[in-house]
Amino acid sequence: MTTRQEAERYAPLLLLIAILLLWELACRALGISEFVLPTPSAIFSALIQFWGPIMSNAWRTYWTTMIGFGLSIVVGVALGFVIGSSRVAYAAAYPLLTAFNAVPKAALVPILVVWFGIGAGPAILTAFLISFFPITVNIATGLATLEPELEDVLRVLGAKRLDVLLKVGLPRSMPYFFASLKVAITLAFVGTTVSEMSASNEGIGQLLLSAGSQSRMPLAFAGLFVIGAMAMAMYELFSWIERHTTAWAGAPMAATSDCRSAWRGCPRNPARARSPAGPSSCANRATTPPGMTGARCSSAYARWWSWRPLRSGSPTAST
Repeated sequence: MTTRQEAERYAPLLLLIAILLLWELACRALGISEFVLPTPSAIFSALIQFWGPIMSNAWRTYWTTMIGFGLSIVVGVALGFVIGSSRVAYAAAYPLLTAFNAVPKAALVPILVVWFGIGAGPAILTAFLISFFPITVNIATGLATLEPELEDVLRVLGAKRLDVLLKVGLPRSMPYFFASLKVAITLAFVGTTVSEMSASNEGIGQLLLSAGSQSRMPLAFAGLFVIGAMAMAMYELFSWIERHTTAWAGAPMAATSDCRSAWRGCPRNPARARSPAGPSSCANRATTPPGMTGARCSSAYARWWSWRPLRSGSPTAST
């Protein structure tokens, strides 16, 4: 693992620690009351003290969010497939979806309470309604951006429209799909929490409402931290799945970027950069990126260098 990769790996943790330290010091230095803004140490103490109630309410929020999020995946993928596979459906449905997405989902909670009563139902439906839109739009965009030339070639080879969508369109939409999941899961937790604050007797939302009414700010912030931790854990889970299933989407660009860094010390010689052995003959080159041979890295760097935009002092790009 290179130094840059290690820095990227630990950067979120280091930033979080820095923010918590600054928060703690600022509250103590300015004498801010815990009823206004509790310190991280007070929040941690409340988390330990009320661990049982917080975890029981967090579990309720988690499973209701996951049910609503699962429904949004099923409906979002199916609706996105229909919209993305037809220009008429895209033109007809997209404006309506945009208008529906603009409706504040908190305004729908009282209606859901009338329809389904107080409990898990409104929370599940709120999580679903707030999170299916990004999935639908991204799947439809991935299918709608399929190159016409590629589709024509597949048609000539005997593929039907459905074959093109299922065997080429959907796999090409996977990067869009995982990007939408990482956005939608955070929105789902927001929807569940908002619904629980007015339409449930359990959950983190109800815990926040109860703690706020009793002026227990450390407990309220502890609930917020738990919500953030659950959302971050799900985000990282989808990121891990994305890296192991759609690595092909960013592999060429990532390889070129790594090679560019590795060969940064090479002389900017156009003949050497475009020759088969070009950068490999550089005396002060850096180490080849992990997982790439010197020849592959040289080739990737040469392609990157030959495609660079023309600017003063740069070698002439090949046409």
